[in-house]
Amino acid sequence: MSTQVQALVVGAGISGLTAGYALQKAGISTLVFESAPRPGGVIQSAQRDGFLLEWGPQSFAGNASLTALCRDLQILDQRLLADPKAPRYVLIDGHLQNVPMGPGLLASPLMAGGTRSAIIRDVLGKSHALEPDESIADFIRRKFSVTLLDRLVGPFVSGVYAGDPEKLSLRAAFPILHEAEMASGSILRGMFPVMKQRKAKRGNLPREKATLQTFQQGNQALTHALANDLGERLVCNAEVTSLAALDHSPEPKAPRFRVAARTPRGEESIEAQRLILAVPTNVAGTLLAPLNLGFETQLAPIEYAGIAVVALGYRKTDIGDALEGFGFLVPRSSGLSVLGTVWNSSLFPGRVPEGYALLTSFVGGATNPSALQKPAEELVALVHRELTPILKIRNQPLFSNVNIVPRAIPQYNLGHTARLAAVEKLRAQFHGLHLVGNYLNGPAVGTCIEHALKVADEIRVSFAN
Repeated sequence: MSTQVQALVVGAGISGLTAGYALQKAGISTLVFESAPRPGGVIQSAQRDGFLLEWGPQSFAGNASLTALCRDLQILDQRLLADPKAPRYVLIDGHLQNVPMGPGLLASPLMAGGTRSAIIRDVLGKSHALEPDESIADFIRRKFSVTLLDRLVGPFVSGVYAGDPEKLSLRAAFPILHEAEMASGSILRGMFPVMKQRKAKRGNLPREKATLQTFQQGNQALTHALANDLGERLVCNAEVTSLAALDHSPEPKAPRFRVAARTPRGEESIEAQRLILAVPTNVAGTLLAPLNLGFETQLAPIEYAGIAVVALGYRKTDIGDALEGFGFLVPRSSGLSVLGTVWNSSLFPGRVPEGYALLTSFVGGATNPSALQKPAEELVALVHRELTPILKIRNQPLFSNVNIVPRAIPQYNLGHTARLAAVEKLRAQFHGLHLVGNYLNGPAVGTCIEHALKVADEIRVSFAN
């Protein structure tokens, strides 16, 4: 079977689904291939015994692109917003320490160990990294304090990337901080001009607070809505076996790529004018190697952190803590395996049966990859044992669910920015080739949506010209 389309998207995670939806909405004939039996990637919700579970990310941080997409899909009224004032905690010396938002953070015990005086030095002084690419850990130790790294920054890095601050690149993972110091030698002084510059680049696009949110039926409501809109243009169980770049034609709208795939309809050959890869880096590197081996050289070494998502359900009366807030993060110095725990039933309604609480904990990450090899029952026992003294739990959980995500979050480690620059240079040699995904501009769902929409709009403009 041979087919011609204007655009072929390979991969139906949130980036691929968003790109395919936006392209088709713009009147560009589009196909989306997904190798798995279901779309959505790591976003997956499930109902079990009255508990609403998230097997991947537990919620989204909102932005204007995400809100606009939900409005277009007519699911905005299904959205649930967490209370932005709900407290967040870090485990310090076995106790949950509230992390104040705003100026109150300066008075917090989290700012001990010389951190406050370091902040004053940053405001008044001027310093720069000795190397163009610096780890987050080296940056915090140089600029602030070991205490801040251990008690706040390290746990925050675990919460966002499940990563190792000794390996993660500041420039790649938190570019605003890098740009602020480069601009003025001071994070606090440099932040204002950097944010002003970014606002100017954004133009008239609205800015929205990054409030945590989900949907009444779980995060999967978003990917379901995108998949339903694509309809037959989305093909699951479709494995791309090879791709080739066609000879450049003087006709700008001529097919530029031929993709061979094994689908439920049989062996297929697709000729596409635009090719959008929305797959993990190892897959992208393998597929693009026939075009140029440099793609695989740069993309394949990008590491991913694996996560064990352990959900435990308890009777509320069996938990001594009030569970008022988002949950808590855990410093690696604590010696615990749990990276952090989300209090799902405190954040959003409709997650649990009446009288129960749902706690979702994360184990593994870049600093403890061997944890993913443990049997599910061992992970349940481990998490329950570690949570018991923290939350004053009196009895065993009455519900449990374990989901292992081997390649959950790409690691923006040292050298990541240079790798992406090399990949972009290679990509520019193949007109009509585009990359989207969580390894490019950030792993957050909203960021992936924003980037996918931008790429789709660039393609729309190229067809219009």
